[in-house]
Amino acid sequence: MSDIPLDAIDDVVGVLTEQVEARFGMNMDQLKAAVAAAPTANADATGLVKWHGLLLESQAALERAEDALLASLDTQPSEVDDPTMALAHRVNAAVTARDGRAMVVRWLLDPNATGKQNLATERLARVRGRRGPAVPTSAPPRPASQPGRSLSR
Repeated sequence: MSDIPLDAIDDVVGVLTEQVEARFGMNMDQLKAAVAAAPTANADATGLVKWHGLLLESQAALERAEDALLASLDTQPSEVDDPTMALAHRVNAAVTARDGRAMVVRWLLDPNATGKQNLATERLARVRGRRGPAVPTSAPPRPASQPGRSLSR
C-alpha cells in the first residue's frame, strides 16, 4: 500500500464516482434522476445509485468523526483522555463502514466479479418466471394415529 499516494486513498469516493459515471455515460445527478424516473429499468444502475449514496453518507460521517477527533486532539496535553480515544474509535469505525461500502460499489462495477454469474442466472430465472412451486405446497401426509397410544409419556 506504500505505492498508493495518500490523496488517492482519501479520494476513494471521487475515483468510484468517476467509474460509475464512465460506465453509464452520465454524471451522478443525471444517473440518479434516471433511476428515480425508472427504478426497475436497469437493476445495475439502481443498485449502484443506492450504494453510491450510502458511500457518500459514510464519507460524510467519516469526515465529521475526523473533524471531532482533530478538535479534541488540539486541546489534549501529551496524554489522550478516554473521550478522545472514543473519538478515535469512532473514526476507525467510520473508515471501516466507508471502505465496506466502497467495496460493494467496486463489486457492482465489475461485471466479472465473483458471484456475478450466479446473480445473473438468478435474475434471468426471475424474468422468465417460475414453472411451478419451488417447494411442495401441500402438507405431507400424516401417519395414522394408533388407538390407545399417546404422544406424551
